[in-house]
Amino acid sequence: MKKAALHNLGCKVNAYETEMMEQMLREEGYEIVPFAPGADVYVINTCSVTNIADRKSRQMLHRARKMNPDAIVVAAGCYVQTAEEDTGADDAIDIILGNNKKNELIPALRAFMEDRGSMDDGPFTNLADLSNCRTYEDMQLQQTHEHTRAYMKVQDGCNQFCSYCIIPYARGRVRSRRMEDVLTEARQLSENGCRELVLTGIHLSSYGTDTGSSLLELIRAVHEVPGIERIRLGSLEPGIISEEFAQELKQLPKFCPHFHLSLQSGCDTVLKRMNRHYTAAQYARACALLRDVFTDPALTTDVIVGFPGETEEEFRQTVRFLEDLKLYETHIFKYSRRKGTRAAVMPDQISEQVKAERSDELIGLGLKNRDLFEHRWQGRQVQALMEECTNLDGKAYYTGYTKEYIRTAIPAEGQPDLTNVLVTGFLSEELKEHVWLLKTE
Repeated sequence: MKKAALHNLGCKVNAYETEMMEQMLREEGYEIVPFAPGADVYVINTCSVTNIADRKSRQMLHRARKMNPDAIVVAAGCYVQTAEEDTGADDAIDIILGNNKKNELIPALRAFMEDRGSMDDGPFTNLADLSNCRTYEDMQLQQTHEHTRAYMKVQDGCNQFCSYCIIPYARGRVRSRRMEDVLTEARQLSENGCRELVLTGIHLSSYGTDTGSSLLELIRAVHEVPGIERIRLGSLEPGIISEEFAQELKQLPKFCPHFHLSLQSGCDTVLKRMNRHYTAAQYARACALLRDVFTDPALTTDVIVGFPGETEEEFRQTVRFLEDLKLYETHIFKYSRRKGTRAAVMPDQISEQVKAERSDELIGLGLKNRDLFEHRWQGRQVQALMEECTNLDGKAYYTGYTKEYIRTAIPAEGQPDLTNVLVTGFLSEELKEHVWLLKTE
């Protein structure tokens, strides 16, 4: 039996697609093995969100080649989509599969094996022209490594063209998955034991804009799938948050009030340079609306520090904005210059030292706000979906997450197997950093 190893770089959409390619390989008769020496095929699903991601993608491709010089090395995804000339000349790569072509992995492997001796002009290449592509890549995942929770891709592409981002070029325009296909996969995952679905996409808020549907309509439909107990959403744009959107979600018992709203900056002049399509005030209103409708929802975000031209005062505006909002989690990224984007050629690029200082300050503020949020929930009744049995300070616990994504733990001793079980209790003491004891009595 031939052996295949896969490695994923990048976002949850990439992770979903990597699981799909693994499923294809299993169905073709491959044994899936760790990403280590000894595989016959190595598949690297690449990322290109930053120059660093490009470099990591190249490193993993060359690592695969070194682990087995005779293996077939497949480079898939965003890096190969945006660097066709570089990857085409890279002798570490045998097969190139761009985005919207990953479902053709098995035919590509078969074709390469048949013609391997005669391929002297570079890798076998299959790239789509995503600037004109309006077809969603058909994939159906049957089960996932994370038995309790599954990330389900429902949308691809982005039309936003933020000035720092290469992804619209790597992923193409907005393409929504057919609702019937989403529901078929949701039912299959449920039958295989999955209890929580996370709907994800490159620009999830755009779901349905190309088909006459909407994300809200999709959520309502998934809510009716038997066996699915929870629904979460991937990253959203603040503009999707309306009174109707929030109130409709409030009526769905399975919906988790955990909203990741991309911010990037709390300063309007920086947001304008980023080509973000909202103001700080509009973002704050979206957060206020969610807090009015839901009881203390989990609001999380991303922030980029050191964007070109960001002055000290502009950064201070972001700090004050985050101090006022007190979000649950804030993921901080130092701006990374990405060739091919407008921001890469903007004047007044910020030094790495200043980026690091600003990043450290916002990370500290984010941890403080996270503590405030979690401690507000202490003593409240919650429901947690247990995911695994793990060791905490030498003692076995079942751990899982509340709807607000607070990690909880129950002592495993004397308990039945609670994996994939919903447990109701009260958040008690903090066992260790950001892990809370769930008392059921």
